Amino acid sequence: MATVEIYTTKICPYCDRAKRLLTKKGQAYTEIDVSEDEGLRTFMTQRAGGKRSVPQIFIDDRHVGGSDELHALDAEGKLDPLLGR
Repeated sequence: MATVEIYTTKICPYCDRAKRLLTKKGQAYTEIDVSEDEGLRTFMTQRAGGKRSVPQIFIDDRHVGGSDELHALDAEGKLDPLLGR
């Protein structure tokens, strides 16, 4: 099974949407809340190629983008292979 990390903030409907999809697929993930930690947000931004919005999602250290990109991968049938299914 893949390792999934999702950078979030406390109030973020897109974060919730991405987490719901991962949960629906039975995928465990590590949630990293950047709400109150500017250093952590800076790290996320560097890791995500300059993107500061949340969520930022990584599957096996590969940046896949945000909620819209995660759902697009699912719609294209590409998410399950990334998750090792």
